[in-house]
Amino acid sequence: MKPRSIATACAAFTLALSVAADGHAQDTSYPNKPVRLLIGFPPGGLLDTVSRIVGERMSALLGQPFVVEARPGAGGLIATTALAKAAPDGYTLMMINDNHALNPFILKEVPYDSVKDFAPIGFVGSTPLVFNAYPGLGLKSLKDLVEMAKAKNGGLTYGSVGPGSLPHLSTALFARAAGVSMTHVPYKGGAPALTDLVGGHINTMMTSLVVSKAHIDAGRLAPLAVAWKHRLEPLPNVPTTAEAGYPLDAAYWFGLMAPAGTPPAVIGKLEKALGDTVAQPEVRKRLADMGTLVTPMNAKEFGAFIQSEMAKWRDAVRNANVKIE
Repeated sequence: MKPRSIATACAAFTLALSVAADGHAQDTSYPNKPVRLLIGFPPGGLLDTVSRIVGERMSALLGQPFVVEARPGAGGLIATTALAKAAPDGYTLMMINDNHALNPFILKEVPYDSVKDFAPIGFVGSTPLVFNAYPGLGLKSLKDLVEMAKAKNGGLTYGSVGPGSLPHLSTALFARAAGVSMTHVPYKGGAPALTDLVGGHINTMMTSLVVSKAHIDAGRLAPLAVAWKHRLEPLPNVPTTAEAGYPLDAAYWFGLMAPAGTPPAVIGKLEKALGDTVAQPEVRKRLADMGTLVTPMNAKEFGAFIQSEMAKWRDAVRNANVKIE
């Protein structure tokens, strides 16, 4: 064969390989099947709603269903453990929340490393907690609450969605800072706790605006302060805990996570889809209507945020002396 013929044949062969490779890449491009989106709490709650809103839009962008799968129990531990053990292929993800930063310090055993065993994708937003009181107490401010707590010496009660939960820890830290004793009443979820607060069976509780706004508007709850850096637009007349003299930032938050070892190309594709999702005005409005502050972060920023939250709550748990067996 002449040199020119050899060169031509080689070029044709190389082109054929390139086309085959491109075709193969298209056949196996991510995602090419449904994606599971785990949550660690029951359906119908804040995390489930956020996950469905986000999953629906990411599905439209990436062309595959994002199926929300609830695996409730142990403050999200069951679902997070499943994520840590899942194949790192991008087909099992999780919408993690603030419990991811709390569990290593409040649970006796956590079968994973909250940093090393996961790959952050991006942050969605947060929902600050509101310090509410039963209106029948006649409390108008945190100052009133502190005075009553001192007078009752442990007789004032506060509810939470469970031992070691964010409302539990946040209220315990507030009581410590205020130098008062209050009695913790844990519940197995937010709905029964809120029902008892509205009914006057417990005195106070930190709640998200998502579940408490209607009760506040109807006068069934008295908002004393917002545990956040600034006042919330839906409650312009309610001061922050810092304004009341007790600085405290406490908010439910949520972001998307994959197992460690997930290919960078897959993480990058998910990161972009999530960023494009939370940038959509319709999505931002739906989340804002739920009391969510949409503050997008990319994968690197979200990873740093998780570590900062873990450092924050590690010290807080120690100060509050909370440990769940």
